[in-house]
Amino acid sequence: MILKAFKEKSNQKYLNKLLSTNNDVVNNDKIKTVAVLLNASEFHEFEVFRGYFKELGLTSPKHKVVAFTLDDKLEHNQWNTHFSPKDFGWKGKIKNTDLEEFINEPYDMLICFFKNRVLELDLITAASKANLKVGISNEDNRLYDLIINVDLKDINLFKQELKKYLHIFKKL
Repeated sequence: MILKAFKEKSNQKYLNKLLSTNNDVVNNDKIKTVAVLLNASEFHEFEVFRGYFKELGLTSPKHKVVAFTLDDKLEHNQWNTHFSPKDFGWKGKIKNTDLEEFINEPYDMLICFFKNRVLELDLITAASKANLKVGISNEDNRLYDLIINVDLKDINLFKQELKKYLHIFKKL
């Protein structure tokens, strides 16, 4: 139990370091590839996003939906990748190769569709090489380039607002 607390503190320090050195600027390129980061205990309707990508005219085969779960044995065939707290070591070290690839892939947009603050989700968001990071939680403004503060059940409102802002930013 004590080791778990030290590990969390270590990962929190790593997250703060990532966020303090992160000075990335969003480029003006159009969006072609999108990744979605979900918390499986909060939202599991992953197909909503695949349909939304088609609706926006985004047809790249590189789109990815990744879910965080507390249960390692969860059937994960619905998502491209899933991960759990066991996939993280000390100082933000990632033990899962799929997750490491996800972080290093330079997606044009990362949608973080979760409300509750989870250290592992924040670590993935901060470490991601995605150009534009969109979130729905304003708990830590340093994580996202765009925050659309809606409830998880208001997925249609989120989709409308995101589409509006993507047009304003000339990303579509």
